[in-house]
Amino acid sequence: MANTDLSDLTTVGIDIGKEVFHLIGFDNDGKLVLRKKIKRLALISTFEKFPHCVVGMEACLSAHFVSRTLRRLGFEPRIMPAKYTKPFIKGQKNDYNDAEAIAEAALRPNLSCVKEKTEDQLDLQALHRVRSRLVSRRTATINQIRAFLIEQGITVRTGANALRNSLLAILDNRSNEISKRMNQIIIGLYEDWLWMDKRIDNTTTEIELISKQEENCQRLMSVPGIGPMISTSMVAAIGTGEAFDKGRDFAAWLGLVPRQYSTGGKAILGRISKRGCRYLRTLFVQAAHIILMRPHNWSKFSFGSCLEQAAPRMHKNKLAIALAN
Repeated sequence: MANTDLSDLTTVGIDIGKEVFHLIGFDNDGKLVLRKKIKRLALISTFEKFPHCVVGMEACLSAHFVSRTLRRLGFEPRIMPAKYTKPFIKGQKNDYNDAEAIAEAALRPNLSCVKEKTEDQLDLQALHRVRSRLVSRRTATINQIRAFLIEQGITVRTGANALRNSLLAILDNRSNEISKRMNQIIIGLYEDWLWMDKRIDNTTTEIELISKQEENCQRLMSVPGIGPMISTSMVAAIGTGEAFDKGRDFAAWLGLVPRQYSTGGKAILGRISKRGCRYLRTLFVQAAHIILMRPHNWSKFSFGSCLEQAAPRMHKNKLAIALAN
């Protein structure tokens, strides 16, 4: 298809890979006029030869970078969730069939697209992901220290602070029960713990500083229960929220609404769908639990009367989900 005239090219689907991209293009009549594999570094030089058109791609690693690059060249990029392109796949799965399905999906006028993220949003998202990984590794390190102590017949009460405050004393006072090698292993883990504490504190401080400088974060933090972590995570995930018509749509995207399986005019609702960003959903639910822990403050909120009516008849976990929603 190298000699095909591309002047009628109207839609291109890109299957983004680590090193190579697979391209499929259609004209106005839906006829296949482009089928090509290119290197990642050849993206700009290849698209400079194409007429300006709609370019579809799945929301994946580097999709936002590719989208910004093509937009600067004058194209109209559309980033779509992968599950929306799956119904258009024909035949068996391969890179060209994936690219064709993406191009087909890009033609749908009512298909919801992912909002293109700016570099600042991606940087802020990276900070949250680094912090989340560090917190997870710190928890794993603490649990490993506890496990090694239990193997020596030593238990410590629940809580990271309890272990932190008593660990060195335990190693000194029970040195006759713990071998020198095990002592050194636990000391090494404790040093890892302190290093991760420092990294987490530094990352958290940077996030809090951004929340003070970002106007959108300041508006979000006027809502009860929302602080620097949730506000910056929201801005990183959805920007100004232009992709949603109302808050209910955002809650549905986040997975805080009941899963629906309705048929025959009968509405069937189940547990929450848990779609979208798990990290952000967890932050919202944690914030709701914190508000529920202080019932004496409910009267200060506009939704306080609703909480007071719902609290006697609902389990605390259900009430927290409802409040987060």
